[in-house]
Amino acid sequence: MAQPTKRIQPDYLKILMEILIALAICFLAAALGGMFTEPNLDWYEGLQKPSFNPPDWIFGPVWTVLYGMMAGALFWIWRVDVPSEEKQTAYRWFGAQLVLNVLWSVAFFYMHSPLLGTLDAVLLLIAICGTIVAFWRLSQGAALLLVPYLLWVMFATALTFSLWQLNG
Repeated sequence: MAQPTKRIQPDYLKILMEILIALAICFLAAALGGMFTEPNLDWYEGLQKPSFNPPDWIFGPVWTVLYGMMAGALFWIWRVDVPSEEKQTAYRWFGAQLVLNVLWSVAFFYMHSPLLGTLDAVLLLIAICGTIVAFWRLSQGAALLLVPYLLWVMFATALTFSLWQLNG
């Protein structure tokens, strides 16, 4: 008589907690950046803008989606079944890009410095590329989730540079 096969049930509570932690990490960075951004929006409104500057209302929805995708990528890396040592480089790159993301808000909005914002944005681009490469080694799907973020930050870097040129 054949033995019944055991079905392995995923631990849904653990998965839910990992999703919530990934979301919390990413949206905490968003909130920290927002703390430096919100009080300085009047300063930003007074800047001369380039012709390709998007309407202000677009930034919130775009960043919300991008932070959600970043959380999804982080969750995906957590779920990859490889030794944790192999994940450490990916986590370091991910942490570095999150920190640089927050520091952009500090440099640009809080310090009112499009120049420092541009310099930070270039470092942020490098960190995002490093994150994508490190994630790709573990999960191409997780890495691909970060591509829209990379593209948006490329655009944001050009915008920040233009703001520096127009207002420096």
